[in-house]
Amino acid sequence: MEQLLNITEQISGLVWGWPMIVLLLGTHIFLTVRLKFPQRKIFTAIKLSVTKDKNSAGDVSQFAALATSLAATIGTGNIIGVATAVSLGGPGAVLWCWITGVFGIATKYGEGLLAIKYRVKTKDGRMLGGPMYALQNGLGYKWLGMLFCIFASIAAFGIGNTVQANAISENLSMVCEDFISPEHTKMIVGFTLAALIGFVIIGGVKSISKWCTALVPLMAMLYVLGCLYILCVNYTYLGEAISLICHEAFSLKAIGGGTAGTVLMMAARYGIARGLFSNESGMGSAPIVAAAAQTRNPVRQALVSSTGTFWDTVIICAITGLVIVTSIIANPAISQEDGGMLTKKAFGMIPYVGTPILTFGIITFAFSTILGWSYYGERAMEYLLGRRSIIFYRIVFVLLVFAGATMSLSLVWNLADIMNALMAVPNLISLLFLSGVIAKETQHYLWNNHLDEESEY
Repeated sequence: MEQLLNITEQISGLVWGWPMIVLLLGTHIFLTVRLKFPQRKIFTAIKLSVTKDKNSAGDVSQFAALATSLAATIGTGNIIGVATAVSLGGPGAVLWCWITGVFGIATKYGEGLLAIKYRVKTKDGRMLGGPMYALQNGLGYKWLGMLFCIFASIAAFGIGNTVQANAISENLSMVCEDFISPEHTKMIVGFTLAALIGFVIIGGVKSISKWCTALVPLMAMLYVLGCLYILCVNYTYLGEAISLICHEAFSLKAIGGGTAGTVLMMAARYGIARGLFSNESGMGSAPIVAAAAQTRNPVRQALVSSTGTFWDTVIICAITGLVIVTSIIANPAISQEDGGMLTKKAFGMIPYVGTPILTFGIITFAFSTILGWSYYGERAMEYLLGRRSIIFYRIVFVLLVFAGATMSLSLVWNLADIMNALMAVPNLISLLFLSGVIAKETQHYLWNNHLDEESEY
């Protein structure tokens, strides 16, 4: 087992190395330029996200689709992942994470557009879409769509299920260790969590999106308010923190006598990697639920989808980064801590409620991630094996929630990271090969002011 763990760690490091970083970030920049900077329309996109297209085809509202996407995207990576990037890459990693989010808006936009353009309507009236349908209907590469679904379904059991359930049980076992043994806590959490997830996902996308619509705004608001409180406490260090972040993001100062590269290289490596992993732009997961949205044309939903990256990385990850860096300046001793402990000590600055807010954030973020990924995996399984496979998928998914809450998952983490990277490759192929289609639709609906026009999709 230890040997297998080492092998998967090496593979994970390889697939999430510089080639993948360059491919993802390169796609972000390419689409940004080719689509004429759709980031300029972010406030229009935010307005559309809370505007209902009731008479348009689709299963759920645009906001419900966005909330479900954010539920799967906003997770422990936003809390602990940013701190990990800072501990490994220095304060400059925060800026590179933020830059990745800004450019990633264009990629998330492109994914949403293709999801609507190439979605299909089933005999019972459901809307299905995502990279697999763009690859099949847009490029004729059904085999590549099937490959994407294989990776997505495995990732759903890993990063979207067991590792999230494990995060919840580990946190609650630490909170309750004075009253009940960790083993008993994990068993109770496993049963409870499995029952709750089963209750929600049995109702399909409408039930999942309903829960996510209620949960996502609440959990994000409480977490952001906690971060803002810490920034108010550390306000005297805020200017210094911003200056340090900007300086180290582009510093050519050598590390380790010049043998380990420069501060810039380390900041860019960990900041970009964390930003890409956090907002999932280019991975192909979000467009699966975007395809279910009620929208009158592909560009409207594309704009709504793009706000997911804006909220996840441009706002939440940036605020988290500022919290971490100002806390390090205020208390330099914590700079030696790893990501999880660094975040815990930063939130510990809030009297009485700091640790509970952090615990609540991790639990709700992880729970919502399970809900969002349950839908992604379900759609991938339906594409591979047909609708009859859904009930079996749901049973296995719920059983794995319990398993994840009660066992150690180091190997699963590595496998999940690998599947996430492999998912991105077919999706990026669809984005790059169909970029002309994305640009044409964008020109007509967005830049020629036809956003209110009905399309046949």
